[in-house]
Amino acid sequence: MSDPSSATPRTPPPQRPMRQTIRNRYGFGIGTIGRDAAYTMISMFLLFYLSDILEVSTPVFAAITIVLVVVRAIDAIVDPFVGVLVDNTRSRFGKFKPWIVAGILASSSLMVVLFTPWAIGDAAFIAVFTVVYIAWSAAFAANDIGYWSMLPALTQNQREREKIGSFARICASIGTFSMVVGIVPISSAVGAAIGDIRWSFFWVALTIAAVMVVLQLVMVLLVREDRTIVTHSHTRFRELVSVIFRNDQLLTVAIAFLLFMTAFGVTTGLGIYYFGYVYGDEGMYAVFAAVLGVSQITALALYPLMAARLSRRTLFTIALAVVVAGYVLFFLTPPGGLVMIIIAGVGVFAAQAVIQIQLLMFIADTVEYGEHKFGRRNDSVTLSLQPFVYKLSSALANGVIGWVVIASGMKDAAGAADMTEPGVMLVKAAMFIVPGVLIAVSYLVYRRFYVLDEGRYAQIVEELRARKEEHAGT
Repeated sequence: MSDPSSATPRTPPPQRPMRQTIRNRYGFGIGTIGRDAAYTMISMFLLFYLSDILEVSTPVFAAITIVLVVVRAIDAIVDPFVGVLVDNTRSRFGKFKPWIVAGILASSSLMVVLFTPWAIGDAAFIAVFTVVYIAWSAAFAANDIGYWSMLPALTQNQREREKIGSFARICASIGTFSMVVGIVPISSAVGAAIGDIRWSFFWVALTIAAVMVVLQLVMVLLVREDRTIVTHSHTRFRELVSVIFRNDQLLTVAIAFLLFMTAFGVTTGLGIYYFGYVYGDEGMYAVFAAVLGVSQITALALYPLMAARLSRRTLFTIALAVVVAGYVLFFLTPPGGLVMIIIAGVGVFAAQAVIQIQLLMFIADTVEYGEHKFGRRNDSVTLSLQPFVYKLSSALANGVIGWVVIASGMKDAAGAADMTEPGVMLVKAAMFIVPGVLIAVSYLVYRRFYVLDEGRYAQIVEELRARKEEHAGT
């Protein structure tokens, strides 16, 4: 019998890496639920809160719309600079998590303040709102950039990135559509219970703020980045322009993403107005949103399966075609045609989910492309282009929405019966025709200039690995 002590020890199965992979995949996604619910409450319902709940005057509403557009545009420009700060961060907790935690604590508090019905004059209201909104936007930027720029640092495996990203988008959709479906009935119920609809949004905001803080802290405790991927090269602010503009694939995705998200932001932002002032039944908005939420979450859940069978380019093309077809069907739907609206909405939102996760993957892949091209890895500067796109598209969409609400007559109308035919046509054109054109242009930009397909990405990762091995051996 051989001596057990002399036997070659068996290598234990790689349980810890697998456990950490699972923790990263699901822990990262959990953090988006409350965060995206909060962002949705501000990006989609802040204007509605001002116009239909607080019923601010038309001059105040117009001034606030301008503030939203200007602040979001400026904030979008500042985001890459925040990305530089994150990239240059050195701490015992890594370079992402300090920004995530600080940003979520500050932005959650400021969101509650935004939905507090201050009893002050118009000029003071505009001034206070502007200051608070700027502070909220800066705090959310710190969290957003820290959060999403951590994604490429979790893995370089494209399939695993898709699984992490798709689950994160599922959780984000749960947060988004929980807000979209629940905002009207919940705020109405709270308003009836306390006897003041103006304070109902405050209590909803306070609840969402608490949820987002708890879930983000859970994410921070669960997720660990791959330290063999993360590098610590110092980026100077004067190098920011070259890092972004010399990365041609990043620019291509950013432009295509901006066009798409502006179009989608206009459509979703006008949704609650559409059901109240065109369809004629605001209560149906929650039913419609619930169907769309299920459609989007289902599409996200099926995304890894679709991605395993279709190339990214083919999947992107199919999704864009479905979105445009859905917009056309939306526009042609007559008043009261709920079945047609739901069919169109299912197509648009399911395909949008696929497009959104693909665009996130495209941006994440340009991190390695930039590292390969320039010899330096800039996770946060690169991923700062995602919140940049979201904010700039939100600014453009809010500008369009605010103008449409005033120009179509919805601001002064009591309901659908007060709307004129030209006003209804303006709403439908802004909600469906213009977005459809923007999405078509987005696809043309992608097809013409984006070349970082699966084969090219795998080649880049392999060459980066070889470089690191060669450097370690010298």
